Amino acid sequence: MRTLPILVIAVMILAAFTLAPASGNAGNVDNGKKLYNDPTLGGSTNPKSCNTCHPGGKGIEHAGTKEYASLMGMKVNALEDVVNICIERPLGGKALADDSQEMKDIVSYIKSLGK
Repeated sequence: MRTLPILVIAVMILAAFTLAPASGNAGNVDNGKKLYNDPTLGGSTNPKSCNTCHPGGKGIEHAGTKEYASLMGMKVNALEDVVNICIERPLGGKALADDSQEMKDIVSYIKSLGK
């Protein structure tokens, strides 16, 4: 009789540890789409957004699966680097931290374009 409450508690603890990292580290695709269309991303001071150069994700459908070497003459290692180059150069904004929720969201959206 006493083992049932202990078993229930153990399952709840296990579920909390199993689900928490996945939800805490994942990007939100819907918010990423909003950021992709936001002309103020990264504090941009011009009316451009990611969608200005890549309407509906055109041309970047495979960006989430590519290996990068350089973009616009700059060395890149990951999709986050590509996103920041575009924010800094065409958009005129400031780079996002790689571990920020905004970066996770926009990267998740870009990766969703290839699915």
